[in-house]
Amino acid sequence: MAFPLPRGITPTEIAFLAEMETVTVMPRQRLEGLELLGGPIEPLVPPRRASLPLWLALLLKRQRRANIMPPPWLHPEALSLLLEIESQHVDYKNAFSPPPPLPGQPSIRDYGNGAMPTARPQYTTDGQKYYAAPPFLPQNVAQTTISSTEVPPLPYHWVEVGNMLLDAASDDLVDPDQVRRLLKDLREVRMAKMRTGVTVMDAAATGGGGVAMTGVGAMEIGEERGFLTGVADGLRKIGASKEQARREQLAEQRANGGYDGTQDDEEEEDYMEF
Repeated sequence: MAFPLPRGITPTEIAFLAEMETVTVMPRQRLEGLELLGGPIEPLVPPRRASLPLWLALLLKRQRRANIMPPPWLHPEALSLLLEIESQHVDYKNAFSPPPPLPGQPSIRDYGNGAMPTARPQYTTDGQKYYAAPPFLPQNVAQTTISSTEVPPLPYHWVEVGNMLLDAASDDLVDPDQVRRLLKDLREVRMAKMRTGVTVMDAAATGGGGVAMTGVGAMEIGEERGFLTGVADGLRKIGASKEQARREQLAEQRANGGYDGTQDDEEEEDYMEF
């Protein structure tokens, strides 16, 4: 007997897509270049850094052929700042920290200077135009310098990338135990925000509002999809039953000649005055 598949993409499929994220590696031995569907991979020459898909970087890490450089947001200092912003900052009490800007989209700092977003297309080898989106954006590559004041934004696949690097390359991370603890706390805070947003879904279910999902990661959406859609369906059914009851009441009033339950009171008042 075949079981029905859940609606939407499953967490396992989301993690599979996240393996296409680009990360930075430090090769430990020389390796020849590869021709992949996503494009050619240059030869790896130590100690020169290289950008590889996450699945290939994890494979080389397990074979002890390369070390993975952690992205800037996966450091304890950056995660601590993100957790403080998500839990204590007034502007993000009911919102999520802003995601990384897309190609052509100004950063948060540039928005204050009046910069306007301009979509920046990319082109394939045969000249076709397309607009890149995660996981095909360099949102998890390492940086040579990390600012202690500027908070790096969380990428779209931050949950998946963080868990994969903690499982396969924990020795390449700075204080992996603290990173694991901060990731857990950050995930719980953001999940609580998503569940708190259910209070506005009553209006969203009837077409009168919505829930802001800006900055929410792919795995967060995948894990909460069942809960949120269940709540929305329940609210929609309640709204439909209320509307049906109202229509039946109006139909009954029309059938009774416009009787609305207040005519008896009006007749008693007229009788007392007479």
